[in-house]
Amino acid sequence: MWFNELIERCAQLERWSSELITPKSLCISYLFNPMSFLTAIMQNTAREKLLPLDNMALETRVSLFKTPEEVHHVPESGAYIHGLILEGAAW
Repeated sequence: MWFNELIERCAQLERWSSELITPKSLCISYLFNPMSFLTAIMQNTAREKLLPLDNMALETRVSLFKTPEEVHHVPESGAYIHGLILEGAAW
């Protein structure tokens, strides 16, 4: 099981590095340090909107997409992510 996930992690990084474009939806659980990706998204948003980075905060919105393949465009600001795991709770 872990080996299949390792292959998927490598494939995601290969696609991302070959295109040099942020994917439409990124599997955040495949990243070694997901907070660095979220910080980069906040920095890009702050630069685009000319806002101070200190005033930025993470905001999560649940979408109606069931699979990453359903995402056909990047959002106006922020990023679509998938791969979050809910443990010990129910939705």
